[in-house]
Amino acid sequence: MALADIRQPSDLRPLTLSQLDDLAAEIREFVVAAVSETGGHLGSNLGAVELTLALHRVFDSPRDAILWDTGHQAYIHKIVTGRSAGFSKLRQAEGISGYPNREESAHDFIENSHASTVLSYAYGLAVARDAGQTPDRRHIVAVIGDGSMTGGMAYEALNNLGHSGKRVIIVLNDNGRSYAPTVSNLSQGALSNKLTDIRLNPVYVRRQRKIEKFLKNLPVIGTQAERGMEAFKAGVREFLQPPAFFEALGVRYVGPIDGHDIEALEHAMNAARQRAEEGPIVLHVMTQKGRGYMPAEDDDEKHLHDAPKFNPATGPTKSVPTGYTEAFSDTIVELAQQDNRIVAITAAMPGPTGLIRFQEQFPDRFFDVGIAEQHAVTAAAGMAMGGMRPVVALYSTFLNRAWDQVVYDVALHRLPVIFCLDRAGITGDDGPSHHGIYDMALLSKVPGMRVLAPSSTQEVAQMLKDAVGLANEGPVVIRYPKGVARSVDSADIGSGLVARKLLTDPTNGVCILAIGKMVGASLDAAALLAAKGIQATVWDVRSCAPLDQVMIENAAAHRVVVTVEDGIREGGIGMTIEDLVSHATCARRPMIEVLGIPKQFIPQAKPDAILSRLGLHAEGIASTVQKLVNT
Repeated sequence: MALADIRQPSDLRPLTLSQLDDLAAEIREFVVAAVSETGGHLGSNLGAVELTLALHRVFDSPRDAILWDTGHQAYIHKIVTGRSAGFSKLRQAEGISGYPNREESAHDFIENSHASTVLSYAYGLAVARDAGQTPDRRHIVAVIGDGSMTGGMAYEALNNLGHSGKRVIIVLNDNGRSYAPTVSNLSQGALSNKLTDIRLNPVYVRRQRKIEKFLKNLPVIGTQAERGMEAFKAGVREFLQPPAFFEALGVRYVGPIDGHDIEALEHAMNAARQRAEEGPIVLHVMTQKGRGYMPAEDDDEKHLHDAPKFNPATGPTKSVPTGYTEAFSDTIVELAQQDNRIVAITAAMPGPTGLIRFQEQFPDRFFDVGIAEQHAVTAAAGMAMGGMRPVVALYSTFLNRAWDQVVYDVALHRLPVIFCLDRAGITGDDGPSHHGIYDMALLSKVPGMRVLAPSSTQEVAQMLKDAVGLANEGPVVIRYPKGVARSVDSADIGSGLVARKLLTDPTNGVCILAIGKMVGASLDAAALLAAKGIQATVWDVRSCAPLDQVMIENAAAHRVVVTVEDGIREGGIGMTIEDLVSHATCARRPMIEVLGIPKQFIPQAKPDAILSRLGLHAEGIASTVQKLVNT
């Protein structure tokens, strides 16, 4: 049967093992071809082909809930649930999402693409099922992996699952990676591999129970004999890590299982189904990230975890930092050469955040903590307490997960921690969970936090250098976007916490206060306005917290003020500026318009297209100014 004949999971069940192997090969070719046209997550999906086929042959989705953690490994799931035609517009406007999406299919239960959450979802669904709310739901299957087991939330849920005994089947897709190699000691020894078949054998399970019952009922020594048996089993589990870890939490463990052997996978899953009444069980599945596509297998850094558009015959060119990320990468290495207090911390993303060069040159000062942003931030606090200057490099959207730690572990202690937030603002293709739009609104409210937004690659370098000194008084944030970066000459670079006036309207008619990436669009808007006879003062805000009082007073002297940011509008920097300008001492109160991201979840599309739709491009800014001028 060809891939074109697979329209729903039930179409997989009549296939022979040989036909499934052929289908797996065809799916890999399809995924490589599709991602080469649109870009997307490649390596993790190539590694999950057989696993996904086995899941949908054994379980009855959506009656059985199959939940995907790190949803970027769910492309195969989308294919076998009838969405292969949508891959022509994968991660594009009006196309299918790169993650599970509840609006796309009844087979998609959760769509948050942040890692380590699925076991908590599974626990909640199990509670609802057992309470009679979804009585037809037989099994809840949580697929976790691709580094997600390095996240603390996963362990919180595991502990809860084991304690409660909820009937959840956990599939640990262990490919040894997250984005980079997985930071974890949950690896499996060879001896347990030989015992897996025994542990899956229902005859073994029944006999084990009979022995336990027999020992317990022995006259006089029954209790001691039962305890002795348990002690022996505990000793074996201790020897066979990670079984001891899971089973100490009350979660039975089976593995490792070859994640590319469909027959072995189905055998393990069917055995888990039969034992579901006994409580939670982990199936430890070993897969190869990037399997079946040589460029992915040969990529030592990330096995083509994600890829831009590329020629499938040759694979993508090796990714290197560009734009703002490149400026950060170069500058942190330069600073580290001069100051041995500087250390770098990231959460499973050394490549995307630009820390590969730092890691190579300063391996003892580089710390990849896995998908554990909360730990990254508090560990940075500890390092700062010890006299270091930690630089925490994360995506903006992922810092949201460590809000408590930022506020109470770093800021409350006024510690010298520097946060460098990549992918700030509208990121585009990865959709609502990856837009970095909350950082400025949130972080600017933290006492003592300095929030900087560079408008060029040169400003990134300057701000990072300034931050080392500014951190003496407490934490500093530098946030910058993905994509093409503005470049300026040395005369167009600011310093410290001071804003820069880029253009002046001598009539004090119009003032545009722009933040970060929006500076370029605002300068273009000023050019459009000038062509229509409207002059404008343009400020590069630079320091979002604290705001430059000179800039505020200058803006208050204008008749029309427009603020522009690529962060959430409500409660954002523009509204803070509006409040300060409104209360500034001036002869008249100016008309003020705050432009920013609306309070809504924004689906995937190219960043420039999204910004244009929201009026955050040169034409939109100019149009807003014109309306105010003509009021």
